[in-house]
Amino acid sequence: MREKRDNHLLEVENLRTYFPIKKGLLRRTVGYVKAVDGISFAVKKAQTLGLVGESGCGKTTAARSIVRLTDARAGSIVFGQRDVLSAGAEELRRLRREIGMVFQDSYSSLNPRMTIGDIVGEPLKVHRAAAGSEVTERVAELLKKVGLSPEHINRYPHEFSAGQRQRIGLARALALKPKLVICDEPVSALDVSIQSQILNLLKDLQEEFGLTYLFIAHDLAVVEFFCDIVAVMYMGRIVERGSARQVYRNPLHPYTKALISAIPQAGAARRGRFFSNRSCFFAK
Repeated sequence: MREKRDNHLLEVENLRTYFPIKKGLLRRTVGYVKAVDGISFAVKKAQTLGLVGESGCGKTTAARSIVRLTDARAGSIVFGQRDVLSAGAEELRRLRREIGMVFQDSYSSLNPRMTIGDIVGEPLKVHRAAAGSEVTERVAELLKKVGLSPEHINRYPHEFSAGQRQRIGLARALALKPKLVICDEPVSALDVSIQSQILNLLKDLQEEFGLTYLFIAHDLAVVEFFCDIVAVMYMGRIVERGSARQVYRNPLHPYTKALISAIPQAGAARRGRFFSNRSCFFAK
């Protein structure tokens, strides 16, 4: 078992996250919404795992449970051989330095009253990773890494496009040099051409820094292009898992087949041609 864990950066086993249903004047619990109901998966270092499924299937709840933004009811989460669910406040603080998050809504995830320099530099200050002019230098370096100019450091989020705001969110996620980056639908609100830029940027950063990604999405074409391993979620459970090629070319579960059959097709074009046409946007 120890050898298996040494090969994985993140291991999630039988994770369950339930939300209570309360009724009556006394607000008694009469049941539970089983948002995540016993999922298990593992991600190797420098690998990308795609968590796929329709809205409401529990993908985001699973991601929030991994960093303990949402409390899990049961299960095990091991990150770098450390137990996340049993970690105390100080240990959890250290763990979160090694996990970055990129959110779906690039506008609401950025404080509109803070400058870009303050937003990207905030993790450095909170975790005391830098101070004074060192913060400014580090922020300027991060902005360059994500394709923005250091001259933008004193601007506010509303002055940027959606794609640029997502780059800012990515710079913030990378501020503490994390090992794992959780991307929660990072390109779903962007135009296809902008999606390609962000996805190629994520790939470049992965190669440069050896990043590991947990990539949450519902766009199957994007996931096939970007991810090494795919896990399909349905009603809080993982119903199919395998390599991207295996899952998309030979789906076994009826729900996976339904997802793939729902991919938009132009006229009588076959699914293979659709992916071929989409891939031209994602290629460099």
